[in-house]
Amino acid sequence: MARVWAQAALALVWLTRLPLGRFLPAAPPPLAQAAWAFPLAGLVVGLAGAAVLALGVLTGLPAAGAALLAVGATILATGGLHEDGLADLADGTGGATREKRLEIMRDSRIGSYGVLALVLAVGLRAAVIAALFGQPWLAAAGMVGLAAASRAGMAAGLRLMPPARAGGLGHAAGRPSRAGTAWALALGAAALAWPALCLPHPVTGWLALAAAVAAAQLWLARGAMRGLGGQTGDVLGAMQQTGELAGLVALVALA
Repeated sequence: MARVWAQAALALVWLTRLPLGRFLPAAPPPLAQAAWAFPLAGLVVGLAGAAVLALGVLTGLPAAGAALLAVGATILATGGLHEDGLADLADGTGGATREKRLEIMRDSRIGSYGVLALVLAVGLRAAVIAALFGQPWLAAAGMVGLAAASRAGMAAGLRLMPPARAGGLGHAAGRPSRAGTAWALALGAAALAWPALCLPHPVTGWLALAAAVAAAQLWLARGAMRGLGGQTGDVLGAMQQTGELAGLVALVALA
C-alpha cells in the first residue's frame, strides 16, 4: 500500500499543481511506475472544473461565463501543463525536418501556431461545456470522466511509443509495464461510465465516448510517429488535450 500511495502521489505531483511533494518517499519511484494513476490525476482535475461549473449554475452565471471559468479551473489545477504541450507541438509542425521540429518544440517561446492551437482548444472546450449547460449533471460528469480517460491515453502513449529524443520527460519517464498500462486504461474506461450513465443509451454512449477519445489520440500519435519518430512530454500533453476535446464533442452529439 505504501508503494501504491507513493506512485499515486507521484502522478498527482507530475500532472497537477497539488502540493503533495512532501508525501513522496526520499527516493521516488520512476514516473513510468506511476502511469497507472494518471487517470486518478485526471479525476482530481475534472472535479475541480466540475465544482466551478456547479458554482456557476448555482449563482446564475451565463453558460459561456461558467464554462470558461470551469475550463480555467482545470488549467489552474495543472498549471497549463497539457495546454503547453499542445502549443509546443503545434509550433513544431512548422519545422521542415524532424530535428528542426524537435528544436522548435524545446523553445520556451510560443509561436503563432501554438497561439492558434490554444485559442481553438480552450475556446472549443468552453463552447462544448456551455452547450451542455442545460444538463449540468451531464456536463460535470463529462468533465470528470473525460479528464480521466484522456490521461489514460497518455499512459498508453508512454508504453507504446518510443522516445523521440534522448533527453526530456518522454525519455526520462521510462516505459510503463503492461500491467500498469492496462490498469490506467481500465480506470479511464471506468471513469467514462459516469457521463455514459447520464445519456439516453448508456452502453452505446460509453462505446462512442471511448471510441472518440481513442481515435483522436491515435490520430495524434500517428502524426507524432511520422513527424518526430516517437513521443515527448509535449506529445503526451497534446494527446490528452485532443482526447478530451474529442470526447466532449462526442458527448454533445450524443446528448
